Amino acid sequence: MSDTAPDTPRRFSAGDLSAFIARALASLGLPAQDAADCGRLMVDSDLAGFHTHGIFRLAQYVKRIRAGGINVTPDITTVTEAPATAVVDGDNAMGHLVVQYAMKLAIDKAAEAGCAWVGARGSNHAGAAATYVAMAAERNMIALYGTNGSANHMAPWGSADLLLGTNPIAAAIPGADGPPVVMDIATTVSSFGKVRTAAQRGDEMPADWMIDREGKPITDSSRIKEGILNPIGGHKGYALSLVVGLLAATLSGGQMGVDVEGMGDDEYQRTPVNNGHFMIVVDPARFGDALDFGRRVDDVAATMRGATPMPGIDSVRVPGDGRAANIADYTANGVPIHAALLKNLDTIAGELGIEKLT
Repeated sequence: MSDTAPDTPRRFSAGDLSAFIARALASLGLPAQDAADCGRLMVDSDLAGFHTHGIFRLAQYVKRIRAGGINVTPDITTVTEAPATAVVDGDNAMGHLVVQYAMKLAIDKAAEAGCAWVGARGSNHAGAAATYVAMAAERNMIALYGTNGSANHMAPWGSADLLLGTNPIAAAIPGADGPPVVMDIATTVSSFGKVRTAAQRGDEMPADWMIDREGKPITDSSRIKEGILNPIGGHKGYALSLVVGLLAATLSGGQMGVDVEGMGDDEYQRTPVNNGHFMIVVDPARFGDALDFGRRVDDVAATMRGATPMPGIDSVRVPGDGRAANIADYTANGVPIHAALLKNLDTIAGELGIEKLT
């Protein structure tokens, strides 16, 4: 690793980051394959540019595991099943393992039935949603995924009571020759991961990210515990968050609303949060020629990219373009890790007695 200026992120290969995560989780009791899967899935978030949902989250997971809040030797099972539906119980496993299991099940069912809806409960935070819908796109299938937040950071529109999570929703639509269209958005203006990253670095936050209990903007990232995340589109974002939560958690038996523990609470660290997820997978071949569909997706995407940019805009992008560019860059040149995060990872290595990143 070459020397860099103190404020310049150092770059590490995805393999080195995945191996570090696997060492950390295995030292806490996860079976080797589960630890390796979590490492790969977490770093997939970093490779795609979702740095707030990748290795940055390791400290959060380690803290919960050490407090007894996550089951390191779970028995993930399908508890009810029909040809095109299923409910998965994650047994309080790492969320990455639960969603990987459920998405694979949904893909297999869609291959047989043409479409599938799989819900999951008994889960935890699972990283970036795009990671899982991309699994379906790699099989030339369409996917829609949603999850309730593992902690409440948003209030119902017109209230200051924290009763909703960021409740992200993601979709992937495969093309024929071009990259898939991949959407991954929180139902809040900012994910809480971005807020936490700003706080770790001591950065000021944009004025539209958070408000206080009087509705005034919070830009000082040291005050995030006082804040309420703003929904996207005002009352429309609140409605979308509520619907995602009902479909992801309530339908499958996950927790939502007042039942969700606060992320900063000691109780949160040792209590199962019972995250819920839903995934819908559709085989476009059941609607006609799949290759023709993919070509038409490529054509629509090309039309969007060819739109005339407004002044000050370099180019028009399609959801997923940034992800594809980041994967290409970070795979070739390494994933950037900022100094504050690297220091945090060194601390974890010391506490767990494992080899540091070098």
